[in-house]
Formats: sequence, structure tokens, C-alpha cells
Amino acid sequence: MIRLDPATASCSAPPSVPAWAVTGAGAPSDGDAAFRAGAALGALDTLARAQASWAGAWRQRLALRCAAASMRLAGRAEDGAALRDAWYLRQAGSDPGPAGTIFGAWRQLAGEPPVATPDRLGKILDQLGLHWDGAAIAALCVEVDTLAESRRPAPFAAAAIAAEVVAMRPDAELLAWWLADLVLAKNLRWPRPLPLLMAQAFGPAFRGEAGGKRIRPGENRFERAVCVALVQAAAESCRLAAELSRRAERLLAVAPKLRAKGAGDVIFLLLSEDAVSGSLTTKNLSRFAARRLFERLQQSDAVRELSGRTSFRLFGL
Repeated sequence: MIRLDPATASCSAPPSVPAWAVTGAGAPSDGDAAFRAGAALGALDTLARAQASWAGAWRQRLALRCAAASMRLAGRAEDGAALRDAWYLRQAGSDPGPAGTIFGAWRQLAGEPPVATPDRLGKILDQLGLHWDGAAIAALCVEVDTLAESRRPAPFAAAAIAAEVVAMRPDAELLAWWLADLVLAKNLRWPRPLPLLMAQAFGPAFRGEAGGKRIRPGENRFERAVCVALVQAAAESCRLAAELSRRAERLLAVAPKLRAKGAGDVIFLLLSEDAVSGSLTTKNLSRFAARRLFERLQQSDAVRELSGRTSFRLFGL
């Protein structure tokens, strides 16, 4: 039988972004956009600092959303389902392919503290398919720290690093969005960044008032667009958190009744990851036992099958 720490198992209802911050007639003024972004980030701040049992799955699902949106910038066609397959169905330690490697960069953003070092950024650049010299990377790290420690409001600091990257290298917009989320988290003193802005980059926040050309980092009204995008991103993230909280509560209610050896490892992975392979094997769980366990969890409405397939299945909250 699985025994869980009651503090870890508890699932309080996540906060939500105020409705007045999300809705509004017409395009907001610069001041109104900044005010709404502050309200949205205030709600999200609680979630970013919380140690909820499902926080890992939440962060990794946000990473998947950003990775799927980044495929368009990378000139690729993979969607979220294809990225899941590339990452979770590969052999342990094997190359997930170009699209999966970009997904890995977003996963790393969600899983590590908001720190920029030359070594880390060098690896991220490789994952994003970009190549910079060491001096440029070192200068970028200094700029990240300068913006994070400045008195500039967090949304404007995020906009500034994105604009700086694109000014240095117009072909590095993927890195610009990745660093924007890192600087936002660093500025707000979050323990881990939340992948947010890339998922909004092709949305209405970054379109002109007539719905025209996309506003890129550094262009006119980009700061206002970042504020508007953060309101939408925060609202979507809070809704996702509420959904995962309910699903985690159900999973944790079922968990103590599971007697399969190795079930605890599966529960941990489901709470920590966007998806878990239905053919998972561990030192305590055979492939057959894993299939039986997932069948029971699915029958108990404690997990969902995410792929829509009858084989090579993926499960998650």
C-alpha cells in the first residue's frame, strides 16, 4: 500500500486571474495593460511559489505548449502530440530528434532555477539550433542579471531581454522568448520559471490593432503587447492549474488503494511529468504490471490516455 505525506497530498484550489483583468473592450492603453499584467502576475505568483504535488506536471505541460508554439518559429510542423511522442517514446538517453531537442530546452527552463550562465546558455543555444560565440553569450548573461536586478517592472524587463536578443541576432527569436520567461521569473524571485510567452507569440496580443503583422521583439508597442500576453498566459496557466489540481486530487485519493509493487514510482511520475509511457518499466514494475496499473488508474478516472492510440500509449493527469 502507498503512503503519502498529507502535506504533499493536499490539493487546495489554485487562484485565478480576476475577470476584469482578462476582459476589456478595445485595445488597452499602455498603463491599463501594465496594470492588468500586474494583477494577473499577482494571481500567478501564488502558484509559482507553491509546492503543490502536481506542480511538476503543470510546469511541464506549460513547457509543451511553448514548445509546440515554437515549432512555427523553427520552421517545423510538429504539434504537441508529436512532441510528446518524440520525447516520451524514445529509448532512455537516445536523441529525441530536432523537434524533441527544442522541447527539451523548454523542459529545462521549467525545471531549473532562473539562472543564466555561459555554460547553460551555450547548451540551450545548441538545443535551439543556434550558435553564438563565447563573448556574446557572456555579454548576454550580464544583461540578464542586470535586467533582473533593475527596478524595471518584470513584464518590461522580460520585453527588454527579448528585444536585446533579437537586436543582436534577428534569427534568435526562439532564444528571445526563452530568456524573456527566465528574466520574468528572476525579476519576480520565482524558484522556477514558468514557460508562458512563447505560447502567446502568434496570438492576438502580438497583432496590430487591425489584426495585421505580428509585433516582434523590439518593435513599436512590443512592451504593451507583452503585458497583454502575460494576462492571457496567466489566465490560461491558472485554468490549467485548476484542472490538474482536480485530477491530482483524484489520483491521490486512489493511490493508497494501489497494491502493485512500484506503483508509488508511477504516481510520482504522473505528478511530475506531462506524460508517462504506458509501457514504462522500472526495477519494481514490469511492462505487463505497468499496463495493468494504468488500466486500473484509467478505470478509476485517475489518469487520462493522451495519445488516442491503442498501442504506444501515453498517460497523464
